[in-house]
Amino acid sequence: MKTIGLLGGMSWESTVGYYQAINKGIKESLGGLHSAKIAMYSVDFDPIEKLQHSGDWDGTAKILIDGAKKIQAAGADVLLICTNTMHKVAPQIENAIDIPLLHIADATAAVLAEKGIKTVGLLGTAFTMEQDFYKGRLTEDHGLTVLIPNEADRNIVHNVIYKELCLGNSLPGSKAEYLRIIESLANQGAEAVILGCTEIGMLVDQSDTDIILLDTTYIHAKKAVEWAI
Repeated sequence: MKTIGLLGGMSWESTVGYYQAINKGIKESLGGLHSAKIAMYSVDFDPIEKLQHSGDWDGTAKILIDGAKKIQAAGADVLLICTNTMHKVAPQIENAIDIPLLHIADATAAVLAEKGIKTVGLLGTAFTMEQDFYKGRLTEDHGLTVLIPNEADRNIVHNVIYKELCLGNSLPGSKAEYLRIIESLANQGAEAVILGCTEIGMLVDQSDTDIILLDTTYIHAKKAVEWAI
């Protein structure tokens, strides 16, 4: 079994999901008392969040590169960045380490390809929904059509992530809004909706809707398990 490197803490609420999903996946695959070999470095999210919203992505990259190097030094064979948004600086991190990086958008696109889905809705932080580092990778590298909510709904999605979910709060009113937005994307032609922020699965899951939801936390974790074994 290979060692999985987790660069987490963004937020720690969703990193817990990674740890659980990876260990459950190893147990299901290998049985007995098997658990995952993991090297984790968890950052302090507060300064990263401030750098994100001030537009200082180079500053965020420096913090994550430091963490990635420590994970590599700890013996990891592969790296996962346990957040969608910070894949904005994935190229800088890849260039700074010698182990491969499993990109969350590529893992998600592979699942869409298996399902034969070509048009997909995307929820996430405003950075993920509006910028090309994620959406562009899906369209240019994987040939997908990506739909995002309108500006007002993007603001709702973004604010719920930072002001509620990252603090561990899942509120019924916010869940209703997310389900409304998901339905709106489906009405626009989305065959499925990517939960493109690792916290969103704390609020909505497949039992809440008939629309296909792709939880990137668990997709990313499953890909790591496959890679490790």
